[in-house]
Amino acid sequence: MSVAYEPEGQQPPRHGLILLQALIMALFCAFALRLWYLQVHKGEQFAQKARENRLRQEFVYAPRGLIYDRDGVLVAVNEPAYALGLIREDVADIEKTLAQVSEWTGQDIAELRAAYRQGRKKVKPFDRIILAPNISFDLLSSIEAGSHRWPGLEIMVRPRRNYPQGPLLSQILGYVAEANDEEITRDPDLQLADTVGKQGLEYVLESQLRGRKGLRQMEVDASGRLLNERQVSQPSSGQSVTMAIDLDLQQFATEEMEKLGHAGAVVVMEPFTGQVLAMVSTPTFDNNAFASGLSTEQWAALRDDPRHPLQNKATQGVYPPGSTFKLLVALAGLHEGIIDPSETVFCGGEMKLGRRVFRCWNKHGHGRVDLKRGLVESCDVYFYEMGNRLGVDRMEAFAKASGFGSTTGIDLPHEKGGLIPSRNWKLQRFGERWQGGENLNFAIGQGYTLVSPLQLARFVSSLLNGGFLLKPLLVDSDEPVVQGRLLATAQQIKMVLDTMVATVDMDRGTARRLRRPDARMGGKTGTAQVVKLKTEDRGKKTEEIAYEFRDHAWLVSWGVKDGRAVVIVCLVEHGGHGGEAAGPVSRAIYDYLFGPLGGTSTTMENWPYVAGVEPNPLEKYAIPLQIVPKTAAKAGKTGKSGKLAAPKSMTQPVGLVSADTTEGANSVSR
Repeated sequence: MSVAYEPEGQQPPRHGLILLQALIMALFCAFALRLWYLQVHKGEQFAQKARENRLRQEFVYAPRGLIYDRDGVLVAVNEPAYALGLIREDVADIEKTLAQVSEWTGQDIAELRAAYRQGRKKVKPFDRIILAPNISFDLLSSIEAGSHRWPGLEIMVRPRRNYPQGPLLSQILGYVAEANDEEITRDPDLQLADTVGKQGLEYVLESQLRGRKGLRQMEVDASGRLLNERQVSQPSSGQSVTMAIDLDLQQFATEEMEKLGHAGAVVVMEPFTGQVLAMVSTPTFDNNAFASGLSTEQWAALRDDPRHPLQNKATQGVYPPGSTFKLLVALAGLHEGIIDPSETVFCGGEMKLGRRVFRCWNKHGHGRVDLKRGLVESCDVYFYEMGNRLGVDRMEAFAKASGFGSTTGIDLPHEKGGLIPSRNWKLQRFGERWQGGENLNFAIGQGYTLVSPLQLARFVSSLLNGGFLLKPLLVDSDEPVVQGRLLATAQQIKMVLDTMVATVDMDRGTARRLRRPDARMGGKTGTAQVVKLKTEDRGKKTEEIAYEFRDHAWLVSWGVKDGRAVVIVCLVEHGGHGGEAAGPVSRAIYDYLFGPLGGTSTTMENWPYVAGVEPNPLEKYAIPLQIVPKTAAKAGKTGKSGKLAAPKSMTQPVGLVSADTTEGANSVSR
């Protein structure tokens, strides 16, 4: 059987051929367009990516500048530290790699994922994301042994800050830690995982201490293996800094404070230069913990400690000044013509003003009291009377002109200016008018008044140097900066200094513990009440009162021996009476500075500023006499004769900043 086939009647449809041809043409056009897009339009971009895959760049970390004490002892150094980084472009499985890092380091996998997500947003695919910023050498060996199975993980060597003395200088040096998002956004030179100064001199001198990174270019193959490398630019380390702080003196003063077991502060200052020889704040903390990374539990323990180890009590702690403030009130009264040094006031143990009774610390009274005895024996009633005569307006103005109520300008962050109250301040703060009785509390350093130990050190220094308020200096090379001048005359200042000497030399003087026959010593104690005591607590011994209700103990003092002058301010929180708690600490420091008994003291009459002849007595002292030796503390300890300080020239005055507004307590003080 055969089938007939007629080709003439079986022609394919014409529209099908046209459709097939159109599809082939469209596909060709798509390929051509795509090739044009990749090779022409995006050619340079992809060529750049190809070069970047072959040539990678990484920053070479620069070490921070070193920090020395005044005698050249290193107190902040750099040491090599190891970090584990990840290049996500070379990682086949991110999740498995993070799990392996967690197994190696013991870090929570959730923390590693968060670090990866944060880094992914901020670094290029071929740049490193730091997952573990600090790994030990033992862990480094384990990671290196297994790293060939985990491409994309790299060990990085970076400088890490180390503080050999640990807690001893933590309040002054501060610490460094990883830069946060805000700091990275603000500073284009910072990158993820860079460290910056967070507190202390590390923070204030960040731009000086931080070096400039170098740049290294590396050639790698498709697997990321290094083929060649070239140094594009060399890193440059930060500038080194020499502090005014004497390390041995800082150590000695800290040990003396720690013997008491109380929180507190000590400031040792040169009155003619403003240099701070020691600044102690107890308790303290180990700043190395911040440099290496602080756990959540460690941070919570420091943050919640009721004795506030993170606070520098010399600059950030503000307290009622107690009877130390009577020095300023006496000077204000002399300046305003309110106080006649020979006039006496009867102290029977209390003073009545309206319906209120204001008591003296000596419940039996002091009898007839003049200015000298009022300061020597710290009679509250005498200063109640003087405060009532002066009034808040004159006391406020004189106190602010003397540097209180504003920061000192020291090169440390977050300094507090304390509080000098006024009529307007109270009206705005409480909506109440100033009361007459508040003048009495103001005059004895209670009520709302708050000052820092550093402010008192600057004020006492101004009494010694002729009335100049100097900026406290922490860097040895800084020149003295005059910020203002006391309103009182040289004779009025001498009168107050003489009473400070009598407070040490007289048998009833509250600072007699400082007495040395071979030195000219002056002091003033202060017992500042924290809260108003309950009736049942009055008359009790300090140790019988609950710790948080005990008075703060102050002692502000100065000493001159063999042409060397120094100011020491000591505060013991909840220490009780100033002479009993702060006195032994101050006496021990003077013995350390001045050494064994012997030598000669400098009498006040030999000081040029007392005569009031020279228009700028501070310059006269700084140029020919150089009162304070650079190595005064070392000389006192070792018996060596210290080298005199180089002459310091004055700079232009700078303004004072506004005060904080915080609240104090009312009570008697001595």
